[in-house]
Amino acid sequence: MHTTVLLQEAVEALAIKSDGIYVDGTFGRGGHSRLILSKLGERGRLIAFDKDPVAVLAGEAIEDQRFCIRHGSFSRMRQMLQEMSVVRIDGVLLDLGVSSPQLDEISRGFSFRAEGPLDMRMDTSDGQTAAEWLAAVTEDELCKVIKEYGEERFARQIARAVVVARTRQPIVTTLQFAEIVSTVVRACQRQRENMRHPATRTFQAIRIHLNQELEELSLAMPQCVALLNPGGRMVVISFHSLEDRLVKRFMRMAANADELPRGVPLQEKDVRRFSRQTLKLIGRAVRPGEGEVMENPRARSAVMRVAERIALNG
Repeated sequence: MHTTVLLQEAVEALAIKSDGIYVDGTFGRGGHSRLILSKLGERGRLIAFDKDPVAVLAGEAIEDQRFCIRHGSFSRMRQMLQEMSVVRIDGVLLDLGVSSPQLDEISRGFSFRAEGPLDMRMDTSDGQTAAEWLAAVTEDELCKVIKEYGEERFARQIARAVVVARTRQPIVTTLQFAEIVSTVVRACQRQRENMRHPATRTFQAIRIHLNQELEELSLAMPQCVALLNPGGRMVVISFHSLEDRLVKRFMRMAANADELPRGVPLQEKDVRRFSRQTLKLIGRAVRPGEGEVMENPRARSAVMRVAERIALNG
């Protein structure tokens, strides 16, 4: 079962209007989408996207005239909406990271705790698998990916061990790869403290790289702002520091108006006219409470940030 993280908080943050048009950029298994639909009136509309063909199939099972789902990344949101003759929306939700079904389905290759093919693609219909990428990547590039996307201090040692190991036999399964990484990390640690699985950071890094997660997020956020009506909300739930750093920086930059000289006699509407500010921040970052984390340990790293589109030239 997939447990939707920050379900109530995220949907409440959208401040849904009954007749509004909303986008769920990461349908997953539809927890957020179903709650959004329950708050929409007859004239409301919800459009969902997902890269995962299995998630799209789950969405297509929803029989509701106000709802539709499309296969594709939220980084192509503006184009896909234009193809549906939608030019403005009233809210958008991006729930980032990997869903529980993706982690738990061993054939997807995301988990280092069960034996399965080393795939790691969110969109199984396109792109290289992790096994294919590992078979050809250089040591330097692999080191860079593990270090930058996994923030792994033993990135060089892991990359070297992978290059050596693949000369003996192809690295094609999750446990095979996890064992190579874990052996290196355990050997490099000075002490055996309680910590996450030794392969966690490396699996995260390769998943992020293969699926271009940070690049797609960077492409999507400006599109969200451009699509939102004034007063529309953008809600983003992140699950690791690299994502949250991008979201935090983007929202802050969009919310910081250009500073004007002190003493200039301008009213608030005039300040907005001369400013490039497009968003205002709504509240502080929200994290799951203790109860939610106890029920769903995968929620422990979640961070939700919310911003609202302001009216320009107002």
